[in-house]
Amino acid sequence: MWPVFIQATALIFVYATCWYAIALFKKRNDVADIAWGPGYILICIFLLVTQSWSPMSLLLYILVSLWGVRLAIHIYSRNKNKTEDFRYRQWREAWGRHFYWRSYVQVFLLQGFILLIIISPVIFAAVKPETVWNGFTIAGLCCWITGFYFQAVGDHQLSVFVKQRKNKGDIMQTGLWKFSRHPNYFGELMMWWGIFIICIPIPGSLFFIVSPLTITGLLLFVSGIPMLEKKYAGNDMFRDYKKRTSVLIPMPPKKAGK
Repeated sequence: MWPVFIQATALIFVYATCWYAIALFKKRNDVADIAWGPGYILICIFLLVTQSWSPMSLLLYILVSLWGVRLAIHIYSRNKNKTEDFRYRQWREAWGRHFYWRSYVQVFLLQGFILLIIISPVIFAAVKPETVWNGFTIAGLCCWITGFYFQAVGDHQLSVFVKQRKNKGDIMQTGLWKFSRHPNYFGELMMWWGIFIICIPIPGSLFFIVSPLTITGLLLFVSGIPMLEKKYAGNDMFRDYKKRTSVLIPMPPKKAGK
């Protein structure tokens, strides 16, 4: 696996550097969000071209590519004709004169490093062409399909709400968002756990649980839920919504006063 992983690392280094150049030209670092999904597709194309493939690896390439294409289109549509995302704008202000090198290292190169960790089960499966479909394949595929539904539908419902809401402080509380404060993140996690489950039968694959654990940790404790919910600190509507609605796993909302 290691020669393939080293080649993938070099490819992502070039990819991240190109997007950093685009960010400098556009004067907005949130293009990194658009680059996130296509980076995975690039690795899948690289593996498809350079490695022998099995039914399992081909399935993984298709699943990752479907996720990457949909996510990139969604983020591009969301950010189009808008100012830079508030998270990147805060970093721009906080980093001051160190902005350029910290952007390159802490946004683009770090994102590339995390990308390689998360896609590592797919790279591992690519060098095992003898692997065939089995019960874990079906279980992982069901998990992935469930996740894709929650992410795609959740993102769509939120996009429609944002376009139609009358007050900027209003909170999305209907559809899937009635049962989870972050159904799209729940979907994201389900998809990557599904991909890991598909890879479980490959000898030595359990090490690559680091992939779903990494994306879970990021969304739960770092750049996902904490940063988004901090944005709504002091919002009374969000405070009430938070009391009755599950943070991640979709569950029936609590009744008022409980």
